[in-house]
Amino acid sequence: MPNLHDDSPTLSDAPQPAGTENYNSAGRLRRQIYERELVRLQEELVKLQYWVQQRGLRVLIIFEGRGSAGKGGVIKRISERTSPRIVRTEALPKPTEREQTEWYFQRYVPLLPAAGEIVLFDRSWYNRSNVEQVMGFCTPEQHQEFLRTCPEFERMLVRSGMHLLKYWFSVSYDEQERRFAARNQEPVKRWKLSEMDLEEHRRYVQYSMAKDTTFQYTDIKQAPWFVVPSDDKRRSRLNCISHILSSVPYENIVPDPVQIPAREEISYIRPPMAEQTFVPLRY
Repeated sequence: MPNLHDDSPTLSDAPQPAGTENYNSAGRLRRQIYERELVRLQEELVKLQYWVQQRGLRVLIIFEGRGSAGKGGVIKRISERTSPRIVRTEALPKPTEREQTEWYFQRYVPLLPAAGEIVLFDRSWYNRSNVEQVMGFCTPEQHQEFLRTCPEFERMLVRSGMHLLKYWFSVSYDEQERRFAARNQEPVKRWKLSEMDLEEHRRYVQYSMAKDTTFQYTDIKQAPWFVVPSDDKRRSRLNCISHILSSVPYENIVPDPVQIPAREEISYIRPPMAEQTFVPLRY
């Protein structure tokens, strides 16, 4: 019988391909190894973005999971070395009154990638089968209609030529509790801990049931779900980025260094600097 209280594999069960000496006694990846591998993978992401732009590919990556599972962390690492003109993040707020009357997928369609774009969805249309279903924000009929429609909608996207990747970040109950407690103790992070997060933590088992139902209907051949064990944030980030790179074939077409031109000399006298207002030099 499955354990509804914990849908994340333990770290001790996960392989350690980088060598056991690079992990601590709890099975967590050491910082030095993590930072080295992250830089290497981010260099590959830059190559991928050049390829996507040059070939006019459309790539949509969905990140789902419980609160504090690590979705935002991996999105940040993907974005910090890439161009926001090519790799953009979308995180929609709750729907407006008008949007609530529209076809459910309608507000997501304008955000889909155009040619030469990679779009990262920090949560997605799967809000309906997870948050909305558990919290009672949609009717049972709306939930069932989503489960019927979503696979067809995603098949349409894939048939149109879009690369669609779906990742579920899986965090255990104990680790989620630890992360929420850490946020609660730090004023600069307390904004991350919402009432919805607390209610989600209380309903952990119900969210497990909702996730299982979601997978039952939407883990399809054309757009399968990929589960990312995320109790160790470092390993989850590296594993997810590595999988993205292996899922979209690309070649290295990064341009060679360019010649930086010398300044063009023209006759011009600038206004006195004393006429400008500078910020106070406090540091």
